[in-house]
Amino acid sequence: MHKLLLGGSLLFLLAACQPPQLRTERLPDPYRTWQVAGGDQGATRYSALTQLNQDNVAQLEVAWTYRTGDAREKNRSTIECNPIVVEGVLYATSPRLKVVALDAATGQERWRFDPFGGKDDPEWASIKGANRGVTYWQEGDERRILFTAGPTLFALDAATGQLVESFGKGGKVDLREGLDRDTAHVDVWASSPGGVYQNLYILGPSVNDHSIDRVPGHVRAYDVRTGTIAWTFHTIPQPGEPGYETWPPDAWQQVGGVNAWSGLTLDPETGIVYLATGSPAADFYGADRRGNNLYGNSVLALNASDGSYVWHYQVVHHDLWDRDLPCPPMLIDVEKDGNPIAAVAQLTKQGFVFVLDRATGQPLWQVEERPVPPSRMPGEWASATQPYPTHPEPFVRQGFADSLVTDLSPEAHAAVAKRLEKLRYGHLFLPADTQATVVFPGLVGGSNWSGGAYDPETGWLYVNANEVPYLLQLVPEERPDATLDYRFTGHNRFLDPEGYPAVKPPWGTLNAIDLKSGKIVWKVPLGEFETLTQRGVPPTGTLNLGGSLVTAGGLVFIGSTMDERFRAFDKQTGKVLWEAKLPAGGYAAPATYEVNGRQYVVIAAGGGGNPQTPSGDAYVAFALPE
Repeated sequence: MHKLLLGGSLLFLLAACQPPQLRTERLPDPYRTWQVAGGDQGATRYSALTQLNQDNVAQLEVAWTYRTGDAREKNRSTIECNPIVVEGVLYATSPRLKVVALDAATGQERWRFDPFGGKDDPEWASIKGANRGVTYWQEGDERRILFTAGPTLFALDAATGQLVESFGKGGKVDLREGLDRDTAHVDVWASSPGGVYQNLYILGPSVNDHSIDRVPGHVRAYDVRTGTIAWTFHTIPQPGEPGYETWPPDAWQQVGGVNAWSGLTLDPETGIVYLATGSPAADFYGADRRGNNLYGNSVLALNASDGSYVWHYQVVHHDLWDRDLPCPPMLIDVEKDGNPIAAVAQLTKQGFVFVLDRATGQPLWQVEERPVPPSRMPGEWASATQPYPTHPEPFVRQGFADSLVTDLSPEAHAAVAKRLEKLRYGHLFLPADTQATVVFPGLVGGSNWSGGAYDPETGWLYVNANEVPYLLQLVPEERPDATLDYRFTGHNRFLDPEGYPAVKPPWGTLNAIDLKSGKIVWKVPLGEFETLTQRGVPPTGTLNLGGSLVTAGGLVFIGSTMDERFRAFDKQTGKVLWEAKLPAGGYAAPATYEVNGRQYVVIAAGGGGNPQTPSGDAYVAFALPE
């Protein structure tokens, strides 16, 4: 066992052992391209390519850089897109939601599509402009790219970038239609790409959790050819539907949210689509939604062909903490009692991993319902218990304590300790209150939309995580047209006087979790602050968003950090084998692919976003020297 001292605390690196080998008969065929955002339909972000490996990764160099030319000033735009590569063409999106097709070997632009038709994009594009990928569909000689910008779903000809006129109205479908609300008051978009099953495009929307006009998160399937809605699943059940009894009678007409904004996965062998849902709206005060609120905060399995219910598993009851399931359920094979099992792995903002049987939704290991604190808010109903998985172990610290107060300096420690005297803190599930409450891990996790990467060779799951506390407070609602008595004061990080997190490091980590044993095999800080390094502080890790990929070449690639670095780690030990400075923060998952016998790894460098570093407009591809 190796131990690394970090800022007065122990950061443990359990990397003395070699990873186990799983039985190989269930491993997928070598995956040599990246045709789906997330690497495959199960979002494993695994590649069987081995040209880049532990022996030569230090030789990586920039193969090409493509600049979109449309970044916003300062930190007001980002790129969160995980590009896809099909037949040597890379498809991606820009800060202002343009779609580009590039030669994947050279970065040369083949075509570009502007969803705003050359006009100035509306202001919402800087607020709701996150796009985490596009979707490819092919039947015979017909090939399409499907993507969203604002409240519109577009279908493009993959060869030319032209709108497919036969889809919807001139190549467009309005996502505001079919949500059982007045379209004039519907605020909806989609940050994550949908999935294709046969000739259906299945999509979960993003909605505004804090608007007065709350919008439901219906999951819908569209006919890829025509754009018509083929089926709809109500994530807030309507009368006569299972789960309706977990809400007040009229909730389906009044409450919003429960939307699968983080994406979905598909099992083509069984025809089942798996979705991860968010919290009901409003996020932090639920007096008008008494009950456990199905299918909020749930892994949800549906028949992809008709949208019929298969199973669900709820990981937070009556959410009062914005603990959306932040990333798609990963479809993996795990070993239990010597047998491989088709499973679903769901990462959470709390730092848990729920591992469920893919066919039934039952946990593979025990999940305990543990007592949690009640709410003190008038009219609120809080669940008396919350689910705690016992396997694997949590990958972040949970619940703020005096022992976790920053030790970055005596002055920082004293200032944070003084402030704590007026705050509520302690339990992982301490509900929001009119007294400011410390939420730890914070509102960005734990895990977030970054998700994880799963190695089927070893059964190890790689997760980048945040350990940044937030402050949550409710105040009386003063808007005359509001439907609730209280609102929250915003997403406020709990920081020391210098602007660093108020908790002891690490603030950001990369973790390797052995799902068979349930143990964290290694944990390393992810990212560093140059100003602290110059003061002699060991790497602390930073807020990180973007995600990783893992390869058969023994590597984990990840950007995600505020220091704007792109790194390759030894997947067995967590040692950094290579790193490069990007033009801006790499707040997106990388992709790897092979063209003409040469392996590339590419990442968007768009900066901005939640970390609020300077914005950029680049895609950078790396490869070995020719």
